[in-house]
Amino acid sequence: MEDHCRNFSRPDLNRFLQLDPYIKPYEGDIQRRYRLFEECLARLEKAEGGFDQFTRSYQSYGVHRRSDSTLLLKEWAPGAQALYLTGDFNAWEKLSHPFTPKAFGKWELSLPPKPDGSPAIQHLSKLKLVVLTKDGAYLFRISPWATYVTKTLDSVTYDWIHWDPPQPYKCQHRRPPQPRCPRIYEAHVGIASPREEIASYKNFILDVLPRVKDLGYNCLQLMAVMEHAYYASFGYQVTNFFAASSRFGTPDDLKALVDRAHSLGIIVLLDMVHSHASSNTEDGLNYFDGTDSCFFHAGPRGEHSHWGSRLFNYSSWEVSRFLLSNLRWWMDEYGFDGFRFDGVTSMLYHHHGVGVSFSGSYCEYFGMQVDEDAVVHLMLSNYILHKLYPDCITIAEDVSGMPGLCRPIQEGGLGFDHRLAMAVPDKWIQILKEVKDEDWDMWNIVHTLTNRRRGEKSICYAESHDQALVGDKSLAFWLMDKEMYTNMSALITMTPVIDRGMQLHKLIRLLTHSLGGEGYLNFMGNEFGHPEWLDFPRKGNEESYRYARRQYNLVDTEHLRYRQLYAFDRDMNQTEDKYGWLSSGPAVVSTLDQADKVIVFERAKLLFIFNFHPSASFSHYRVAVQHAGKYKIQLNSDEVRYGGHGRIQSDTEFFTEPMAFRNQLRSFLIYIPCRTALVLANEDHDYSR
Repeated sequence: MEDHCRNFSRPDLNRFLQLDPYIKPYEGDIQRRYRLFEECLARLEKAEGGFDQFTRSYQSYGVHRRSDSTLLLKEWAPGAQALYLTGDFNAWEKLSHPFTPKAFGKWELSLPPKPDGSPAIQHLSKLKLVVLTKDGAYLFRISPWATYVTKTLDSVTYDWIHWDPPQPYKCQHRRPPQPRCPRIYEAHVGIASPREEIASYKNFILDVLPRVKDLGYNCLQLMAVMEHAYYASFGYQVTNFFAASSRFGTPDDLKALVDRAHSLGIIVLLDMVHSHASSNTEDGLNYFDGTDSCFFHAGPRGEHSHWGSRLFNYSSWEVSRFLLSNLRWWMDEYGFDGFRFDGVTSMLYHHHGVGVSFSGSYCEYFGMQVDEDAVVHLMLSNYILHKLYPDCITIAEDVSGMPGLCRPIQEGGLGFDHRLAMAVPDKWIQILKEVKDEDWDMWNIVHTLTNRRRGEKSICYAESHDQALVGDKSLAFWLMDKEMYTNMSALITMTPVIDRGMQLHKLIRLLTHSLGGEGYLNFMGNEFGHPEWLDFPRKGNEESYRYARRQYNLVDTEHLRYRQLYAFDRDMNQTEDKYGWLSSGPAVVSTLDQADKVIVFERAKLLFIFNFHPSASFSHYRVAVQHAGKYKIQLNSDEVRYGGHGRIQSDTEFFTEPMAFRNQLRSFLIYIPCRTALVLANEDHDYSR
């Protein structure tokens, strides 16, 4: 590994500049951050024997059993006067097992095996670190490297549980190859049940994974896996970075979930929160060694004013060890295939995006407001992940639009594979809240869906968990609201509200899927129009689980129209899988008619036709195409099985005419019912890839 850094020289910005000439004035900033990255990587190579060894520090920090059952413990607590280990193994004697101080604030302890040869600390026994601060106070702490923590019902804090099973779970299946384009099913294990309870990893394996496979999603993105003391934080206030949440089961249960997904050909991404940490002290990282500057910046810089959480000091050598090893841990120990990095905007800027409206001016992306330490940390994270795991996928959640976020590091970028197209779901919610159907602006919708940085891949979505959280509603609930409680039966005639909602739900999702990016994301349950909103148990709702669940029972009930939306979502993904529009180039829009509310475009040599008009159907509507031949419908939102009206036969054939139209040499006439979307393929074209 020692020669990795020698592969680097000055970044080649030519490709970046060709794609985005507006960065030319900031070439010096890009060269500077690249140089800082290269210097940091070189230091790792020199001081730690290579980044491979450095990022496997989870193998030496924390508690580890040797082959002779000796236990070795290692911690970093630079502000501690002394460090001790206590727990079940020594009847909670506070000071009987002191650590030995080492250089650079590190501490080590060796525990010989018992006379019978077994480890001094048994599997599932409780432990605590005892930190003697320089002020003379004794603090009980959980190791930052703890891999399993639990909480009893009568406790307010988590306990560190020694996880060392005699027969640990061993994965049976290889990682699937990286998909051509990700179709992501975003999921939260705890709410993956219609019951008012916290669901389990085992429940997810049995009840949710088969649905993900059937729906045609090739990527599962798991939220709230890293342990978090506050359930209602949705997993974004992490307390224990190396521990899989025990609310849902054991570490082995999570390994079985990932393994089962792999057996189905589904890759699994982890929602990775390195942008901040919970401010908890007794079961978190905050004041771990008695100071506010162990893992975090001291003073106000180490506090997030909006989130009430702590901010990492990315320039710290040991913080880099901790966070980079954390990435390796989830990849190596659990077999995850990549990460969705949360809160990247907060990391990139000293202002953390708080109170800032990004206008798109390039001066917002460079200069003193940029946290170069965090930028370099993200570059290191992406470089190491992609170097060690070539098929690893990294996705950035960034609302600012930072140029180069998803360009290769050697070209001056930060190295992410994809960015979330966060403006799109906001646009759909804004339209549904504020605009009458007849006033929908087709140009503005298409502009929002296609306005992305050239050469940087986007994950597009109509809604995610953010749109479903309390204070907002899912798209389906915005469209159909209270009528979803009474009028979703397929045994009765659709009311105007249900009819409108069913049709627009399909059109919005297909247009987003086909026009909006190079990947697609759906939050669990929204594929079938999950009603209501999402709210976790808290004091404000009397600790209720009523809205902290996904009602899969709705789609399992044969006479409810949720099954029709589910079927459309499944066939939409299967059509994409067959033709591969997400992995093709950008769409070519030929028709954008404000009066007719019609959008027509070609992508992956498919023809997409959308009629958003609330009442007007067009019997002889001319559409332009690039290629001559016979076109047939591959996906028709108006089919009865999708909750449509069956106004156009899906086996109808359309033949092109040599009639120029909308800057194309060929065209044909087609019937487009109101609120209908069609996907057509040219039967004379070979779509095999």
